[in-house]
Amino acid sequence: MKLAMAFGVTRGEVVSLVGAGGKSTTLAALGHELAAQGWRVVATTTTRVGLAQLDWFPRAMNSATEARRLSAALTEDRFVFIYDHIAGEKVMGVDLSWVSWALDALDADILLIEADGARRLPFKAPHSHEPVIVPETTLVVPVAHLAALGQPLDDDHVYNAAAMIARYGFPEGAPVKSPWVAQVLRDPTLGLKNVPESARVVGWLNGVPATGYLRGRARLIARLMLREPRVYAVALGDAAAPEPVCEVQRRVGAIVLAGGLSRRMGEPKVLLPWAEGRSILAHILEQIRLAKVDEITVVTGHHADQVAAVAAGCGAAAVHNPDYATGEMLSSLKAGLRAQPASIAAALIVLGDQPRVQPRVIGKLLAAYFEGRGEIVVPSYQMRRGHPILVDRRYWQEILALPPEGAPRDVINAYADRIAYVEVDTDSVLRDVDTPDDYRDERQRAGLSPA
Repeated sequence: MKLAMAFGVTRGEVVSLVGAGGKSTTLAALGHELAAQGWRVVATTTTRVGLAQLDWFPRAMNSATEARRLSAALTEDRFVFIYDHIAGEKVMGVDLSWVSWALDALDADILLIEADGARRLPFKAPHSHEPVIVPETTLVVPVAHLAALGQPLDDDHVYNAAAMIARYGFPEGAPVKSPWVAQVLRDPTLGLKNVPESARVVGWLNGVPATGYLRGRARLIARLMLREPRVYAVALGDAAAPEPVCEVQRRVGAIVLAGGLSRRMGEPKVLLPWAEGRSILAHILEQIRLAKVDEITVVTGHHADQVAAVAAGCGAAAVHNPDYATGEMLSSLKAGLRAQPASIAAALIVLGDQPRVQPRVIGKLLAAYFEGRGEIVVPSYQMRRGHPILVDRRYWQEILALPPEGAPRDVINAYADRIAYVEVDTDSVLRDVDTPDDYRDERQRAGLSPA
């Protein structure tokens, strides 16, 4: 996956990179990506960079250059670095007022800014004057390099280690641990210091290999970072690699549709007993929890109080669908989508009467989504499409706009080229409980005694 896709950049953005462990490399790689796509890219720094780094850019120009010449350079080279002046081996960054001028005067598609310094160390906490993030910033990318893990927490290996020690009591000189990196990067006074209120935040863990144990450690850091609501996503990878990003961790919310009338069952099927004294619904919620989905919302309808009580007992939220009797599944899905927090990037749509749903299947769907294989992820058993289905937030509005006679598949089928089909080895993705015979058969397939 490319950096632009992982960070979710769009034309008109102002992107500020902060932290340590590959800001300059990442900025240059992102700029070249976008320029290759035909974007007009301006890059600069509000601190300073090494003189040798100017060789990373097709063109470097002084900030005093008039707009007409800068525009011509963008037309010719697509990617231009702007600086204030050169002092010895250092290239000094622009004044903040230049950024405001550039946004009005230059016909660029995006402005990339290195807004922090770290003496080429892999991990940092800011000093009082850092970072220098312009207020126009729309995206902040806090950076750390996995090379910091296991290094001594001191000023030879970590930038401003004293600030981390003072903030959290980490032992001076002790090996840097994965949770420490997450704590610092997500801290409003450290890794997120000076981030404009309106800017979104996407973390970047650099130096992450595509396979192996270190990728797992990076994934742990990402999941811990996402406990801070300001952090929308965390990308993992290596800025120097041809395909820099191996995955992007995001928050996923599960919407469990449990509002049906159960006419053919004669009683609420989601409340029927399943295993170990739990109902079907409680069992499904446990499987979702084991898959480490971030948020779980149960949509209630018929017997709402009883269903909500089960949800609460399993640590899930509940939202009532007042149209459950006439609106069928679509109305329940809409109620679930509307209830999702703004920090949720995708919804896992789970049927409340599919008791053999498995955490490992959910895990495969999540992995496909995090690795960028598709924005809609569907399990497939022997070429047949099943549930649960994962849908990125960008398609929610179209689902919400469907008429009462519509169906979610109308939106999903409209984007066939964006669907990732994940092959699974279980027919559990195809089967649900609609009738007493289904209930008996599903229990038998699950190895349970007859009800």
